[in-house]
Amino acid sequence: MPRDYKKERKYDSQPKVKAKRAARNRARYSLMKTGKVKKGDGKDVDHKDGNPHNNSKSNLRVQSASANRSYPRNKDGSKKTRKKTRKKSLIKK
Repeated sequence: MPRDYKKERKYDSQPKVKAKRAARNRARYSLMKTGKVKKGDGKDVDHKDGNPHNNSKSNLRVQSASANRSYPRNKDGSKKTRKKTRKKSLIKK
């Protein structure tokens, strides 16, 4: 299925999405000034609490891109957990 660039553009131009992106960019810039990350280094700036607007130093950490994007997330940024399902054979009727 090809990408729908028109739909992506519409989503990316929403004010909430633009504000989150700007906050993430500010976080990366602040760590660039301190020398913790460089342009093109393959590292991501991770917000520990998942809130891109919380750019306090204690909430930011540098991670490799593969580690930072390694699991699906909930809307609040926390790690999604699988729901345990019971096998039908174990359920009493």
